[in-house]
Amino acid sequence: MAKQEKPEGAFFEDYCFQAQQAAEKALKAVCQHVGRLFRYTHDLEELGSELVAHGIFVPEAVKDAVILTKYAYETRYPGPYEPVTEDEYEQAIRLAESVVVWAESILMGTPE
Repeated sequence: MAKQEKPEGAFFEDYCFQAQQAAEKALKAVCQHVGRLFRYTHDLEELGSELVAHGIFVPEAVKDAVILTKYAYETRYPGPYEPVTEDEYEQAIRLAESVVVWAESILMGTPE
């Protein structure tokens, strides 16, 4: 959803939230795949740390995606933050894609 064409007047915050969700769900899928429980959270660093603590190699490109967590909390609701720029949106897409591709490789049994 984060990569869909944006209608005029759309907010990048909404699309960055979708990118964060893709990364979050991918990390949770890996946790489930390797038999790790996780608490109810949107924190990508916590999810990644859970995997690392149990011997799962998490590449730097995936670790870098922790900055997406802010889109689950800070920019999801109206507040005193700066609007998300197009550059930030494009970065969010790249980061989320890195997580999803890595997770798919784990789930398919072909870790990179």
